[in-house]
Amino acid sequence: MKVKICIAEDNHFLAKAIKEKLALFDDLSVKFIANNGAELIGQLEDNHLVDVILMDIQMPVMNGIKATELIKKRYPQIKVIMLTVVDDDDYVFKSIKAGANGYLLKEIDPKSLHDSIHEVLNGGAPMTPSIALKTLKLLRGANLQAFDNSDKEKVQLSKRETEILTHLSKGLNYHQIAENLIISPSTVRKHIENIYKKLQVHNKMEAVLKAKNQNII
Repeated sequence: MKVKICIAEDNHFLAKAIKEKLALFDDLSVKFIANNGAELIGQLEDNHLVDVILMDIQMPVMNGIKATELIKKRYPQIKVIMLTVVDDDDYVFKSIKAGANGYLLKEIDPKSLHDSIHEVLNGGAPMTPSIALKTLKLLRGANLQAFDNSDKEKVQLSKRETEILTHLSKGLNYHQIAENLIISPSTVRKHIENIYKKLQVHNKMEAVLKAKNQNII
């Protein structure tokens, strides 16, 4: 029986290239291609008998991370592999948090893509090696921070800093946070700098992880 695959990709040429890679294998079948997350979910409502979704991240209307979160809630049996050019820490973290089963970069060769699809169907979590290494470092760092702070006094954030960190954890950027809290983006940036100092972290993902570990948010 062929593995039924959907592709979510807003770039026509990249979508075609992915489809051509998959066409090299008789055991794979592309059911449909969606231009964004919203279109993908609409198509799944008509037919959710799909095994694997190859999901781009940066798409208009609805990005791949939000689409993954919704799909995993509605159709938990469908495996989602992020297939993207983005290897940013924040995107990797958000994808995993949303329920992605794998994270591959688009430069992947056809055989590796084919093997990754079967790996995810067998319960694995395929990742491009550079992404796997990055993820391991992120998780190791988060766990060490949690351990290092287990017997120390809990970090105290102001009410405003806690609000901003909560907004960050939801994936909002500086401008969106500024609009929501009716303050300037530069004020948001200053608060975030203070949050990083207090938590002794270097980026958004570390800040959110550490705050969750200490039940600050």
